[in-house]
Amino acid sequence: MSAEHVKSAPGVMRLPLGFGAAAALLAVMAGAFGSHSLRGTLDARGLEVFQTAVTYQMYHAIALVLVALLALTSISRRLLAGAAVLFGAGIVLFSGSLYLLVLTDLRWIGPLTPLGGLCFMLAWVLIIVAAVRYPSVSEHG
Repeated sequence: MSAEHVKSAPGVMRLPLGFGAAAALLAVMAGAFGSHSLRGTLDARGLEVFQTAVTYQMYHAIALVLVALLALTSISRRLLAGAAVLFGAGIVLFSGSLYLLVLTDLRWIGPLTPLGGLCFMLAWVLIIVAAVRYPSVSEHG
């Protein structure tokens, strides 16, 4: 890996790193809010849906941070950037729609949840493609 590659990678992935860290922080805060403030307000199903939103948000926030770190390797930054966009969109659409469904009566927002799930799946497909198509750093020499 060239020194120029390492220098340019952090700038390319600064946004996914920042968004991933912020999404993780918000997931922790949402989890605490759900545990402490919603217990007496929501029924068991509502709490379960809220927890699902928190869980998927955290998993994919960590995935965003990992995508940013993968930019330091020889893996395609174009595929990584695509995955980052899809992970971010998935967090907003999947977790965001579940939060809104639980906290409001906006039932029309429900169809956004599967679109967010599709974004997550497509992002993971891009990571798989990147892993299969591009050799590891150690194979470059």
